Amino acid sequence: MTIYYLEMTQPESLRPKLAPSEDAQVTECQQQQFELNRFFYQYVGSAWQWFDKAQWSDQQWRDYAHRAQLRLFMLTWKGSPAGYFELEKQADDSVQIAYFGVAPGFLDLKLGGYLLTQAIEQAWQWQATRVWVHTCDLDHPHALSNYQARGMMVYKTEQD
Repeated sequence: MTIYYLEMTQPESLRPKLAPSEDAQVTECQQQQFELNRFFYQYVGSAWQWFDKAQWSDQQWRDYAHRAQLRLFMLTWKGSPAGYFELEKQADDSVQIAYFGVAPGFLDLKLGGYLLTQAIEQAWQWQATRVWVHTCDLDHPHALSNYQARGMMVYKTEQD
């Protein structure tokens, strides 16, 4: 497996993609509810073998989600949950796109570029020194190209 680390070091590098229609909305879930983080992790991540947190207890989820350094954003399509992203502020004031994805039933709607644009914009609005993410070749086939199309650059690769 190849892991790709990508970054954006200035907001002007963003190449935004607009929403495909008014039916797509991104909202921050400002009330921390670890159950939502868990729901989206399972809902989106099950298609991509996200299992590292699958056995977490409620307390582990609470400890993870109820931190000032973590923000959760929900993508809806016609009012239905369609995807999400989590932003995590790091000690160096960089912002990691910790989790990001469109739910399986919504992949054909071309929402990924719009959702990633929203994630990057929100990260910069959070006073990030840089925005970064990692992905791997087990992710959606267009994940890496979506990150690059929005202006992110690979700065490191690893073999696992």
